[in-house]
Amino acid sequence: MSFSIPTLETSRLILRAPCEADFPAEAEFFASDASRFVGGPKHPDETWRALAMMLGHWMLRGYGFWGVESRETGTYLGHVGLWSPEGWPEPEIGWTLMNDATGNGYATEAAMAARSYAYDVLQWPTAISLIDPANTASQAVARRLGAAFETTFEHSAFGTMHVWRHPAPDALVNGGMEAYA
Repeated sequence: MSFSIPTLETSRLILRAPCEADFPAEAEFFASDASRFVGGPKHPDETWRALAMMLGHWMLRGYGFWGVESRETGTYLGHVGLWSPEGWPEPEIGWTLMNDATGNGYATEAAMAARSYAYDVLQWPTAISLIDPANTASQAVARRLGAAFETTFEHSAFGTMHVWRHPAPDALVNGGMEAYA
C-alpha cells in the first residue's frame, strides 16, 4: 500500500512529510523539560519511534502531523497537524514546536493551515485541541485560533487534559481557506 502526504505552504512555512532528518531536532526537544506537556522527556529511541508513529498515523488515518520548516531558511521548526489515535476523544489539531522556534507565531500559522486542510479537504465538521491545563503557551495558541475551552478529558497516560473546541468551518472567514498562501 502506498500513500502520499500533501505539502501545504503558508507565507512563512512549509508543512511537509515528516522525515528522518527531523529526528535530531525532535530528540533534542524531547530530551528537554519543555517536552513535559507532550509526553516527554523521552529517550532518543522513544523519540525515533514517535516519529515513525507520526508517519504510521498518515497510513492508518489518511492524515497526521506535518514536519514544519521555515520557507526562508529550511530550518526544521516542529510538527503540526491532525491527530486521532485510538483512545482520543475526537480528531485533534495539534502543535509541537522545537525550543528555538517558539514565540514567532509559527504554531498559529501552521495550525491554521492544518485546520484549513481538515475542514476544506477532509470535510471535518469540527475539531478539538487537547491541551495540558498547565500549558499556557498552547492555550494562547488555541485562543488565537479562535478555539475555546469546552471540557476536560481523562487521558490514560497524560491525566486530565483540557478540550479546546475550534470554530466550525462555516464560522471561519472564506470557509477556512484563510491559512493557504
